[in-house]
Amino acid sequence: MTRNLGISAGSATTLSAELIAAGFLREVEGLTREAGRGRPPVALEVVPDARLVIGIKLSDALHTAVLTDFAGTVLANASQPTPDHRKSVENILTEVSDLIAALLANADRSLSEVSAIGAGLSGLIDHNTGMVLWSPLLDQRDLPLGPALQQRFGLPVFLDNDANMLTLAELWFGAGRARSDFAVVTIEEGVGMGVVLGNRLFRGSRGIGLELGHTKVQLDGALCRCGQRGCLEAYVADYALAREAATALGRNAHNLQSASVMLDKLFAQAKAGNVSARTIFRRAGRYLSLGLANVVQLFDPELIILSGERMQYDYLYAEEVMAEMRALILADGREPCPVEIHAWGDLVWARGASALALSAVTDMALGEGWAG
Repeated sequence: MTRNLGISAGSATTLSAELIAAGFLREVEGLTREAGRGRPPVALEVVPDARLVIGIKLSDALHTAVLTDFAGTVLANASQPTPDHRKSVENILTEVSDLIAALLANADRSLSEVSAIGAGLSGLIDHNTGMVLWSPLLDQRDLPLGPALQQRFGLPVFLDNDANMLTLAELWFGAGRARSDFAVVTIEEGVGMGVVLGNRLFRGSRGIGLELGHTKVQLDGALCRCGQRGCLEAYVADYALAREAATALGRNAHNLQSASVMLDKLFAQAKAGNVSARTIFRRAGRYLSLGLANVVQLFDPELIILSGERMQYDYLYAEEVMAEMRALILADGREPCPVEIHAWGDLVWARGASALALSAVTDMALGEGWAG
């Protein structure tokens, strides 16, 4: 471990002693110690009760939350349906209040025991200030959602793009633990991406980069919900496929059926042999292969993880999609970048948000010289 951290054994001993004194680490009892010269190594573990944090995923139809301890163990979870339309900050505050109340009731805990809140939502989020420059969830641009949440709950609140939250979940708890450089591409209501470089989440110079869903794949192309045309998201995301699904299924495009329900029916039709339904998914898969090839060319990651609810549609990651991605890459004889499919649920996004809060709480504790 000392080699990975770039510190000496003596420094590690000193730092460990301080962390133990502060109540963040403790020695693991009951383990046999090796005999030999010098002081035998001691196994340490995080003290779970040192801090509690909340992680929240805000989305179009369902908000989710988890309460985790300092070791990252989920103690309780809660979810809350939400109307599928754009909301004001006050609407979001009310919904988050109800969600946190349900979460704490499930855990039999109080808000006074919580040290921080991490939250993720789709859109352009300034992580440093908590400003939401644009989000499909909110009814206006340039809204101070982070500060508003902090004022409502009287706790430090750390806000970020939801794809970054899922990437943190992979980095802390998933496949990313064994990788120093990887990318996570998410497909749900929109298309998102998070990137880890050198074992750290990369956000760009202003904290709002890596919007893969809004990279352009067609000039003057399909209308995206961001207001521009030709974005990758406008060909791959839920609402993009639902626009064409109405025609393929012979439905009224203006009906009130949700995109999720529409897509489930479209997928069933594709599996049953409906040529129009299959064509929609295959076209989306081709655009996705283009986006993935661009990720490889720009970042050369060790691994790409495809995640999100839409990974249940295997047409989006069929072999022909992966083959087209590889054909678009200048591989120069090297092994192609591996792609893994992780169809995780909403709670994993919330757990990633809790990782953001845990990281911040740890930094704050260290900065306070081990005080409270």
